[in-house]
Amino acid sequence: MTVTGVVWDPVYLEHVTDDGHPDHPRRLESLYRRLQDPSVNRRFTTIVPVAATDEEILLVHSPSYLNQVKATATCQASALSADTLTCSRSFPVAAMAVGGTIEAIRQVVAGTLSHALVLARPPGHHAERTRAMGYCIFNNVAIGSMAARMAMGLARVMVVDWDLHHGNGTQHIFERDPSVFFFSSHQFPHYPGTGHFTETGQGPGEGTTMNVPLGRGLGDSEFAAIYQRLLTPVACAFEPQLIVVSAGFDIHADDPLGGMKVSPAGFAGLTRLILDIARQTCAGRVVFCLEGGYHAEALADSVLAMIDELTGRTSTDVDAMAASADPRRLNAIVDRCIHSHRWFWKER
Repeated sequence: MTVTGVVWDPVYLEHVTDDGHPDHPRRLESLYRRLQDPSVNRRFTTIVPVAATDEEILLVHSPSYLNQVKATATCQASALSADTLTCSRSFPVAAMAVGGTIEAIRQVVAGTLSHALVLARPPGHHAERTRAMGYCIFNNVAIGSMAARMAMGLARVMVVDWDLHHGNGTQHIFERDPSVFFFSSHQFPHYPGTGHFTETGQGPGEGTTMNVPLGRGLGDSEFAAIYQRLLTPVACAFEPQLIVVSAGFDIHADDPLGGMKVSPAGFAGLTRLILDIARQTCAGRVVFCLEGGYHAEALADSVLAMIDELTGRTSTDVDAMAASADPRRLNAIVDRCIHSHRWFWKER
């Protein structure tokens, strides 16, 4: 029997930023109200988050940076970077975001859950080892992936990032680590300016970073086709034992920060595609983690479409979705990416 777990908790609304800041608690309020509906709520198991320990956070971040974040608890309002604002509750909430991610991964790896969805904030994929960046305090996905490797005994983890913005922090944390494959599609050139085709990893990690920089205006069919043609074969070659997804909803057509045209149906399609890859490679073990997404209703609609897919209420025909992709835009992207990785994956 398929069991879907969801991390969602009022604590994630306690990280308060300025009213005009994109990562404001209100981005989750509409979604959380809809998750309370019994017709939705009964279809998943709620995962109760616990705060990550210092030791878990230090799997990825430096001691000096952890202390810097802890110090924000003494201030009503402060900032870790020009765009990463904090309040006195930001450290414990960020520790709960990490802890919720780790707990979801732990239950999926243990087989208690088939897969999971983490709806926590603050997001994480821009956070570097020693600094905050892009609204992100701790790198939830990177810490969770490292915990899967170091504490849960997995040999290989794949991180997939479909956020509008490149996950620079996750890439830099793992770019020399061949045990973690980082795959990212993102609008380019766009904040933070990293994630070119030629960034393929370093040293022993060469070939285990794949970046797919995209121009504006791509929609459901193009994303489905790109992921089908690039992610599916490389995931089958890498053979991860767990897939962790940085699920950014700022590629939605209505997102105020974005330039993409993905709809809730497109998020369902990406979810189905990754579920299929997970079944082929790692006994279905996949955890989706919220990153961006700054239009509250678009975020809520898209997450509910994902929950429908995760719980078997819908089953998107990804082949049909991908078939209508614009080949003029698609082929240039796929060919360039394959060319950048031709030495790493041609024999695998």
